[in-house]
Amino acid sequence: MQLDLTSKAQLGKKKISISKILIYTFLIFVTVIYIAPLLWIVMVSFKTNKELFTNPFGFPEVIQTENYVYSWVNGRLGISLINSTIVSVSTLVISMLVGSMAAFAIARLRFKINNQVLTYFLIGMMVPAHCLLIPMFIMLAKVNLANTLIGLIIPYATFALPLTIYIMTGFFRGIPNELFEAACIDGCSIGRIFSQIALPMSRTGLFVTGLMSFVSTWNELLLAMCFISSPEKKTLPVALTYFVGPYETNYVKMFSAIVIAVLPTIIVYSMFSNQIVEGLTQGAVKG
Repeated sequence: MQLDLTSKAQLGKKKISISKILIYTFLIFVTVIYIAPLLWIVMVSFKTNKELFTNPFGFPEVIQTENYVYSWVNGRLGISLINSTIVSVSTLVISMLVGSMAAFAIARLRFKINNQVLTYFLIGMMVPAHCLLIPMFIMLAKVNLANTLIGLIIPYATFALPLTIYIMTGFFRGIPNELFEAACIDGCSIGRIFSQIALPMSRTGLFVTGLMSFVSTWNELLLAMCFISSPEKKTLPVALTYFVGPYETNYVKMFSAIVIAVLPTIIVYSMFSNQIVEGLTQGAVKG
């Protein structure tokens, strides 16, 4: 009898170990698929065009750091980086501030049409920005906001609001009612309850919505190309298009520019990766 139990336990351990090996093998495979293209772009950015076409997957014979100097100076990436930072951070602040306040009102303030208001905001997630491109351009031109960074920030923040409100509503609804009732008994106003109780307890949701808003704004190309015409006001995605010509493309310098453009998002995600994963898991449970 004891032998049967020990043999079953050994079989169970073998099954567990085999399943772990398969899981880790799959995770390593997926990691390589995601990281390999990025590493290849970084490697190619230090090559010459001749090396790229003769030995595309080999290491560079001589590291060409002048590719980055050319991209930064001649490609005007410095100015574009500042413009993208201003637009992305402004959009992040506006969408998180307005979206969290609207989500708190929908989740915690009792009025008859709170669910209808949430549905109204969620309809914005179904409307692609491309369908509203011409009306938005006409409206911005009428109020003299075309070819300005503010003319980009307003549409970006508007399209970021629905997702922010949707996610933050789930977090606010997951906070126990007893905390808000105790705060009301102590004489707290709605503003203090929102700023001192609701926001601190939902900070992981703010990390998730903030990262999504920042990354989507940082990588957006269509609106920036249509609404901005001055070279000194171009954002990074638009500046990358300058490296592609109608008859010739300088690939190695374009790859170096791509590395510069991608690096800030990688840094931001690396700094807040734990909070982002925690926020996604909590949102899945509370939502």
